[in-house]
Amino acid sequence: MSDLHPKKTRRSTLKNLAAGAGLVSIPISEAFSTSSELLGMELNGKINHSVCRWCYSKIPLETLALEAKKIGLKSIELLGPEEWPIIKKYGLTCALPWGEGLTRSLDKGFNDPTNHEELIRGFEDIIPKVKAAGYDKVICFSGNRRGMSDTDGLRNAAQALRRLMPLAEKHNVTLVMELLNSKVDHKDYMCDRTEWGAALCEMVGSEKFKLLYDIYHMQIMEGDVIATIRKYHRYIAHYHTGGVPGRNEIDNTQELYYPAIMKAIVETGYKGFVGQEFIPSRKDDIASLKQGVTICDIA
Repeated sequence: MSDLHPKKTRRSTLKNLAAGAGLVSIPISEAFSTSSELLGMELNGKINHSVCRWCYSKIPLETLALEAKKIGLKSIELLGPEEWPIIKKYGLTCALPWGEGLTRSLDKGFNDPTNHEELIRGFEDIIPKVKAAGYDKVICFSGNRRGMSDTDGLRNAAQALRRLMPLAEKHNVTLVMELLNSKVDHKDYMCDRTEWGAALCEMVGSEKFKLLYDIYHMQIMEGDVIATIRKYHRYIAHYHTGGVPGRNEIDNTQELYYPAIMKAIVETGYKGFVGQEFIPSRKDDIASLKQGVTICDIA
């Protein structure tokens, strides 16, 4: 995903995780702050903090869960059913779970009718499992355009998603479609603008279908992040962070000022989770994660 890490993407990282990859991160570099302000976390409570598993693939999940608990995070997300029991041991939730099979595919999604039956079967399987685990959301994707018009993609996606809404409503589970950039990381992806995603929400017509507003992706595609959040917040069920450019730390090395963005999110009345989804570029991944949480933990 990052131009600094050309071979490291969510898709490739998930393959490594599935193969059991996991090395404990090496000690923190002297150049990176370990001040008490950074490591002595006492969170303010206005933001529910989460972290995306794939960004910390070098760290065994149990180790990440322990460190997340120490920081004060409540969630590790983008985990499948086989991983949920691990984080539960540490009192953590999974704010945004994965499905299985085609439900995990970014490029083959709801905009293509040839995927509908497999996707519907997949979500019919995962939605009750999400509910049984005590969770209330599951991620989904539009798929790539492949020459399809945005209007046809809206119509096709809404048709399939409406078929799933009775089950989602029964189990109180929200399908959350991620907004991704098609400029840098996910070429040809259809749900690449907030306006398109909001239009899909309107067409589906259920509170159990919402958007994942990924701040990194939408800064690349649209900019105007705070105004967009204020305009479309009623369609947004989850947020992700990431530094622009490069998808690395969200500190003063990049162009977004996250405290102001978090303040705008809180002012909309949002009570959900914000997931850290940046790729640590320094030697101690956990220190980078703590720094990101500190930056977003507005008073």
